[in-house]
Amino acid sequence: MTIAALNQQFGIEEQIFFSEGNGGLPFITINNHFAKAIISLYGAHVLSYQPIGEEEVLWMSDQSAFEAGKPIRGGVPVCFPWFGPHADDNQKPQHGFARLSFWSIKWINVLADGATEIGLILSSNEETKKMWPHDFVATITVTVGEKLTISLSVKNTGTDTFTYTDALHTYFNVSDLSNITIAGLQNTGYYEAGSNELKTQEEALLLIAKEENRRYVNHTNDCIIEDRRLARTIAVGKTGSKITVVWNPGEATTKNIGDIADDGYKTFICVEAVNALDDIITVAPGNEFSTGTSFGLI
Repeated sequence: MTIAALNQQFGIEEQIFFSEGNGGLPFITINNHFAKAIISLYGAHVLSYQPIGEEEVLWMSDQSAFEAGKPIRGGVPVCFPWFGPHADDNQKPQHGFARLSFWSIKWINVLADGATEIGLILSSNEETKKMWPHDFVATITVTVGEKLTISLSVKNTGTDTFTYTDALHTYFNVSDLSNITIAGLQNTGYYEAGSNELKTQEEALLLIAKEENRRYVNHTNDCIIEDRRLARTIAVGKTGSKITVVWNPGEATTKNIGDIADDGYKTFICVEAVNALDDIITVAPGNEFSTGTSFGLI
């Protein structure tokens, strides 16, 4: 569907419009009395969420590729139907194919309080079945209001039970890692990426002073990111997930990441709602499962 056709069918004057964004990808811009947001139909990827009168909440790399076949770096990538590298085939894309696929508009609603709700859909097809041989319909629902809410719902439309892992891999914009603390993880067990040793965070506040890739288990609480320089606090909640990942690549690893500037790691932290490890999702035919994240300033 062309940009003109999308605007004719789904556009709402002064609230929702479609345009060719970076790399010619189709973008949705949402303006309401709560915030401005931008979503890419490529990847069902939320690129921006900026409450009125506030700094941008999400971080985007200024070196990100906006090109079909490559992931977008920053915002909220959708990882599905696997999180991280594929378990059996490292030739398949990291974090699955959802973030590399074009999604379709399912609905756009203006809610009673003035928030905007957008539904995007991805269905199994010949290309997805080459990588993951299952019939499914995945729906991303984004609600732009006093907070930003994203849910990923996956329905099994086939005849066989399947399992999957996923993540809503959110990059938060911060002034500098040295200025932030993360609350809500105290007394929670976690694994460092690549390790089978279960550790426990005893500290009330997590400080980010080096590369971190922690997978907290049995964690369903909110995380609170406090940024002293920006004088703001971001509350991060979730549903349908018992794994919380906190990630920052640090200085050395960032130099080996092609789409982040060498000092880019200093201004973001990822706090992610994840289904993986001991929280793998099983969906029987006809059933559906949803994972959600929400965040806003408090």
